[in-house]
Amino acid sequence: MSAPVCLVTGSSGLIGSEVVTYFHQRGFVVHGIDNNQRAAFFGPGGDTRWNQRRLEASLNNFRHQELDIRDRVGILRLVGELRPKVIVHAAAQPSHDLAARMPFDDFDVNAVGTLNLLEAARQACPESPFIHMSTNKVYGDGPNHIPLVELETRWDYADPTYAQGIPETFPIDHTLHSLFGASKVAADVLVQEYGRYFGMPTACLRGGCLTGPHHAGVELHGFLSYLVKCNLEEREYKIYGYKGKQVRDNIHAEDVAALMFAFYENPKVGAVYNLGGGKENSCSILEAFQMVEALTGKPQRYSYIDQARTGDHICYYSDLRRMKQDYPEWGITKSLQDIFEDIARAWDTRLRG
Repeated sequence: MSAPVCLVTGSSGLIGSEVVTYFHQRGFVVHGIDNNQRAAFFGPGGDTRWNQRRLEASLNNFRHQELDIRDRVGILRLVGELRPKVIVHAAAQPSHDLAARMPFDDFDVNAVGTLNLLEAARQACPESPFIHMSTNKVYGDGPNHIPLVELETRWDYADPTYAQGIPETFPIDHTLHSLFGASKVAADVLVQEYGRYFGMPTACLRGGCLTGPHHAGVELHGFLSYLVKCNLEEREYKIYGYKGKQVRDNIHAEDVAALMFAFYENPKVGAVYNLGGGKENSCSILEAFQMVEALTGKPQRYSYIDQARTGDHICYYSDLRRMKQDYPEWGITKSLQDIFEDIARAWDTRLRG
């Protein structure tokens, strides 16, 4: 009996590469779609070829597919040939700022690329779980309208309704998203609709700050990875608004991959989950500085720009209760300290060459 096939888009990126490894370790032949578009978006600092080479060298049953998800004919052909048992869609244009500069590229990658994959799956393997890496930015700046309390090093929710974080029932309309957020909303709703309309097993995972050692963090995307890199290189980190007290919840890519595998084993139709580190794995920029300084012994250089990025969240952490209810055996295994240590170790190795 031949091994099952897993298809992963964005396979050289942070989440994609972790998913490739996770499913490969569980007996899958994994085909990864990636064309190093991150380098086109972010320049040399975003290049992920090193990660592609790492996967090809270390995983016998990994097959790299040099393909752009905007190539509809190519996607239809490949999915039709492979008929994978599971599709994990992690490819995206991930930057708010870049989306405003290149709106057509942003929408074509995030929305149209997702549609290409969904339709290919519907034609070739509609029974196979389709797992989409969405984002908490589908909620726009709505979370900013929740009453907040200012603490010494962070903002937090003053409304006890959100003591556990933002739930999946939080509204996504009548709010400012950025063009990136809008293209991800389109993709998110398409994935839900293919699930509900066609009865396909689909999941939208609305990620918080996804991070880990294989992240090619840059200033425009990759909060913790880029921050740690700046510290190690003694480079200045720019804080944009909110006094550096803006809060994010951080989840290790390995824990993301584990949830995806759990969904593959027990899929649902049109599922939506907020997937982050939750309150326990949340930190502000100022708190992140403290943690990385304690780890490396190097003071963090930074400058403050008194202008927040458009649509940026002041405070966001995920309410994980719905996901834990559906998948009680899944949980966060990597603490915030673990995450910092993994990232610092990986950057130190890469920077040493």
